[in-house]
Order: sequence, then C-alpha cells, then structure tokens
Amino acid sequence: MSAPRSDRQPRLMLPGLRQVYEAYVREADILPSLPGALQAEVWTSARLGMLEAAAPHAEGRRTALGDLVTCLRAAGTPGARVFLRVLAAIGPAEVRRVAGQAAGSLGDVPEPPWAGAAGRVVPGQVWLIQEGPLDGDRLVCEFRYEGAGTAGLHALAVRLSYQDVPSEVVVVGDVPALMAAARQAMQAELCVLQPYDPATVGVRLRAALDGPGPLPEECYPALALARHRAAALPGPPSGA
Repeated sequence: MSAPRSDRQPRLMLPGLRQVYEAYVREADILPSLPGALQAEVWTSARLGMLEAAAPHAEGRRTALGDLVTCLRAAGTPGARVFLRVLAAIGPAEVRRVAGQAAGSLGDVPEPPWAGAAGRVVPGQVWLIQEGPLDGDRLVCEFRYEGAGTAGLHALAVRLSYQDVPSEVVVVGDVPALMAAARQAMQAELCVLQPYDPATVGVRLRAALDGPGPLPEECYPALALARHRAAALPGPPSGA
C-alpha cells in the first residue's frame, strides 16, 4: 500500500521554485523502472547539478535541497522514495540524513530491488591518460558495487586542466570500451596511458571538485556523483 499524497501543498523556504520541485517529482516516476542503481544515481546527479548551477550561493543550494526533500516526502510516490534513497546515498552531505529519514518514513511505498545498492561502491583501478600538453590530465577511476562482482562496473572520468580545474566530468558505463579506445590511442602514440596511485588521485579530485569557483556548465550534471565517487577513493579528505 502506497502512502497517500497530501492534498495540502508543503510549506517551502523558496516557494518561487515550487514548479521546479514539482517537475522533479513528476520526472522521478521513471526511477523505479530503471535497470539499476547506477542509472538512478546518474539521473539524480543531473537534477542536483541543475540546482547547484542555478543557485546563487551555497546557502541557496542548501535551502533548495531541503525544499526538494519536503516535496518528495509529501508526494509519497515510488519514484519520490527512490529519489530520496539516492539523495541519501550520493547527495551533498547536508541533505543525506534528512533524505534518508524521509525515505524511511515512506515505509509502505514499494521500491526496486536495487535501491539499497545506491552509493555502496568500492574503488578499483585508477588510470592517468595524457593526450597532449594543452589537454591536461584525464583521470579514470573504476568502481564496482559491493557484492555485485563485475555487474555495474563503471568509471568516473575527470579531465583536469591548468591548476587542476575540472574541464570535463563524466560517468562511463562501458569501461572496457573506454579502456580499449585508450589503449588503441596509446599504440598510435596519441596519448600516454598508465596506472596511477588511487590515493594521489583521491586528493587531487576532492580538491578539484570541491573548489570554490564555478565550473564549466557541462560539468554539473555528473558533479554530485563525481564527488561521491571521489570521496570513496583513499587518501585524506579535501581540506585536511
């Protein structure tokens, strides 16, 4: 039995964004039908990226996240519950606890069997790809879901330009194809491909992704997921 929707609109700190939150709630109906946690994480990260790119400052982003959780809980749909689960797993630190509590409060609302896997990843091999002196370093970090074997293998690929500013942030679902292409390019002497120390990469990525400056617009859709994966790499946390 699903939790009923409330007939009353929830009170929001930023009521001017109500239509945005409501659109997210409607779009979340697709989440239970996705094939796995990775696809749900990518979907959720893209919505979080929209909010962050539009937020005038960090406090505005935090307020919007709180409003979003309020709207998802009030909706009480299966998609809203999955959205909350993924927010609790990979969302910004300030929203994870409250999102998890909101998801738990919808105890009778069904969720897909993979919902509990969201965010539960272990890092694997890390690679450095250098294509030219002006292209910066491309860092490719492999991840697997806990207890899933090779299922759900994916990679975070971040290109860092001068002074380690991110210029490209993507999540790669077909890791073998990516690495095969990189090895072909290396054989053609178009790039350098080599294993890289995960702890060193963890420090670099956390500092780059948590930096104060605005990023290129195309980086925001994968940013929340990238921060989560970077935090899973060894080494001291950003700012330590």
